[in-house]
Amino acid sequence: MAKIKLTKTELKTQQDALKQYRRYLPTLQIKKQQLQQEIRLSRERLEENLREREKLVENLSGWIALFGDEAMLQTLRDGIRLERIRRGRMNIAGIMVPTFEGADFRMPELDPALTPWYADDAAEALKQAVALRAAGRIIMEQEKMLSDELRSTSQKVNLFEKVKIPECRENIRQIRIYITDQETAAVARSKIAKKKTVEAAS
Repeated sequence: MAKIKLTKTELKTQQDALKQYRRYLPTLQIKKQQLQQEIRLSRERLEENLREREKLVENLSGWIALFGDEAMLQTLRDGIRLERIRRGRMNIAGIMVPTFEGADFRMPELDPALTPWYADDAAEALKQAVALRAAGRIIMEQEKMLSDELRSTSQKVNLFEKVKIPECRENIRQIRIYITDQETAAVARSKIAKKKTVEAAS
């Protein structure tokens, strides 16, 4: 703890600081709760994303063997191109986090006579799988950002609760004791001086 000046000015400084810490602490505590809630929701969204991916694979399992067809593989390799992943931004508990808005694909014109009948379904499934995977990565990015912010906010809450507020209270206590002692000593000196003056006069 830094050495403090035992003055009325320092007393006011410490009282103002304590007031400010007490006013700011509830805001930090609310933010901490919001972040904890959002991290929990983010984990639920990620679990849901994984369930959707597993369900997609399960639905495809009936005709997944068709992917072994060289012509089909070539069609998928050459035909479908992920052009971009559309990302948005959302404010959660005061921080901007990325959101998944969608995925844009480029699909060539396919000749129905030369394309296997299942190509459209396979292409749709592939696009859906890629989109779900991209969404999952963005959800993980969200969770990391929220966790980092939670760590920082928790450190501030602990600093205020365990260090700054107790430190200010102790400083105020010490300054008040010192000022009271000084005032008591001043009154005693005044009485002694008055007594001596009265004695000298008589």
